[in-house]
Amino acid sequence: MSTAIKTNTLTFVQAINDALGFMLEENPNVILMGEDIGKNGGVFRATDGLQSRYGETRVMDTPLSEAGFIGAAIGMAVNGFIPVTEIQFLGFIYPAYEQIMTHASRLRMRTMGHFTVPMVIRAPYGAGVRAPEIHCDSTEAIFTHMPGIKVVCPSSPADAKGLLIAAIEDPDPVLFLEPMRLYRSVKEEVPDGIYTVEIGKGKKLLEGDDVTVITWGAMVPIAMKAAEEMKTRGTSCEVIDLRTLYPLDRDMISESVQKTGRTVIVHEAHATGGVGNDVIAIINDTSFLYQKAPVERVAGFDAPVPYFGFEDHYLPTAKRVIHAIEKVIRF
Repeated sequence: MSTAIKTNTLTFVQAINDALGFMLEENPNVILMGEDIGKNGGVFRATDGLQSRYGETRVMDTPLSEAGFIGAAIGMAVNGFIPVTEIQFLGFIYPAYEQIMTHASRLRMRTMGHFTVPMVIRAPYGAGVRAPEIHCDSTEAIFTHMPGIKVVCPSSPADAKGLLIAAIEDPDPVLFLEPMRLYRSVKEEVPDGIYTVEIGKGKKLLEGDDVTVITWGAMVPIAMKAAEEMKTRGTSCEVIDLRTLYPLDRDMISESVQKTGRTVIVHEAHATGGVGNDVIAIINDTSFLYQKAPVERVAGFDAPVPYFGFEDHYLPTAKRVIHAIEKVIRF
């Protein structure tokens, strides 16, 4: 006999708020920190209502100093707290880069495992919402380069809640990327209460035999749209949402590309130095002899994300993904 699971219909940002509320209730050591996250509920209202429920000592507004409050969170983490910090936009994280890369990611190794840094850095990222310069960056690869910090990027409300709870429970620092163009554009049934989605495991969104399409975050709907169009043309695509960018799900990537023999990687970050290159390296290491065509990438261009008038020309589209799929099929 199966037991019915109670669910709620939530948007992506509501699922984030739900996860934070449950974890504040569950663990008195969980602390939220960030700019305008208290009374205002954050720039995207992800923390809306949490300060009134849990008080100013649990949900803290900080000065406009990313380096300052990330450094303070690191200190709190090694002293028994679990800080969940909010960077208003990923492009604002750069002043805190030194704290993250020099201290948060290294303290476990530096202290021979005597101290860990159980903290989460939440950061909305990506273009497509007509925000100005620096508000639209997709520079996740800067952080996947450094061992010691996990990088997570969900694409659905249910995954967002489960992965955020898993990140809060993780003993090491996690950068939690939230695709802001999905904050209110997707809605689905989300399990009530506390549950986790395992960090480091991808999700197969669509079974297919001809081409593997690998993507994450805000590019998932684009990849799915392209796959559905290709289905009408007689091409079967397997779509994988990586969900975690460090560590990558090597087994899922290898298994799929060995089945299809053709791969298209889709991400909105710049092509040069992007996470897509690491996916190609995994394919070469594990599945080179299975390949029927060179791997194609559909990515943002090697230029700063432009102002909103040109934003649509920068971002990958379903049309560009379809062109890449047809290219690997014809090879």
